[in-house]
Amino acid sequence: MSISRRHIKTILDQKAGTPFAAKKLRHRLMALFQEAIDLEWRNDNPVANIKPIKAKSKGFHTWTEEEISRFLDCHKPGSVPHTAMILMLYTGTARVDAVKLGWSNVAGGRLTYVRQKTEAAGGTEISIPIHPTLQAVLDTLPAENETFLQTKAGRQRSEKGLGKDMREWCQAAGLSRCTSHGLRKAIARRLAEAGASAHQIMAITGHKTISEVERYTREADRAKMARSAMKKMTKKFGNTN
Repeated sequence: MSISRRHIKTILDQKAGTPFAAKKLRHRLMALFQEAIDLEWRNDNPVANIKPIKAKSKGFHTWTEEEISRFLDCHKPGSVPHTAMILMLYTGTARVDAVKLGWSNVAGGRLTYVRQKTEAAGGTEISIPIHPTLQAVLDTLPAENETFLQTKAGRQRSEKGLGKDMREWCQAAGLSRCTSHGLRKAIARRLAEAGASAHQIMAITGHKTISEVERYTREADRAKMARSAMKKMTKKFGNTN
């Protein structure tokens, strides 16, 4: 009996409770039936008109302060994991940019680079003051190194290589939920909790829209921010009793 669209939909519906798995299965079935068409085993793809099951996701986990401390307790100053963590946490760079950063990006107490993600649209230049914590780490790195996170062989570390290494470093610290991208969200959270405006955060992270920044700062400490906002209002308007 040939497999129909109804059969495929029944199979996918059974995985509705695990939408990400259903999405992956649909993708594989789509490719499988396309191969069958190419081999002239059938003339249609029964998966094509079946809408994917929507999977709601909060995105990458944002590192908490406790998780940041655990990572740094596990990976001591002078180690590559420690350097990578501090570099990404205090710049907000994505992996693809972090692996390229080096002394050529440093001048006048600032770190300047162009986000690769925006190069097709002319490039967004990021120029941020170097935080004292980051400066202390950079001061320990050899001046002759072309990039801060280069390999032992002196080559630029790859984006995928850094991602793989970060997963291993996080596992070693018992932080299975944490990723390098989560550090980018962590600096946005920290900036929000420190009272930085959306536009100030965008100047550091390189986001193009306020909605993107809001998506990254959803896990900011609302209680802390509320206290800060109330203090500002009290200072401005005083006690009206």
